[in-house]
Amino acid sequence: MVWVKNMCGRIKSDYRYSNELVYNNYPFPENPIDKQVKAIETAAQKVLDARLQFPNSSLADLYDPLTMPPVLVKAHNELDKAVDLAYRPQAFTSEASRMVFLFELYEKYTADLFTKEKPIKPKKKEKGA
Repeated sequence: MVWVKNMCGRIKSDYRYSNELVYNNYPFPENPIDKQVKAIETAAQKVLDARLQFPNSSLADLYDPLTMPPVLVKAHNELDKAVDLAYRPQAFTSEASRMVFLFELYEKYTADLFTKEKPIKPKKKEKGA
C-alpha cells in the first residue's frame, strides 16, 4: 500500500490507480527464492480466509481502520512481513524507509530505459555519386 499511496492519483480521498500507473511499475523483489514466494502465497491465502469469516461485510466494512477485525489485521501483518522478507532480511523501520528502498529498486530496474543510444544507421548513398 505504501507504493499505491505514493504513486497513484486521488479523487477526493479515494485512490485512483491503474495497471499502467501503479501495478505495472511496482518493483517486484529481484530474485525471490521459492520459500519466500510460498510464504507470500500462504500469507495471502490467510488474508482471503480471514475475509471469508465475515460474509456479510463489505470490503469497506472490513477495512474500516476503527473496526477492522483483529484476525484480518493479523493476517495482513503476516503478509506484510512475508513480502518484506522477499526484499531483504531486515525489517523496514518505517513506511518512509520502505518507500526509499522501493524507489531505489525502481530506479535500478529502469536505469537503462532512456540511456541507451540508438544505433546509427549508415547514410544512404546518393544517386550519381
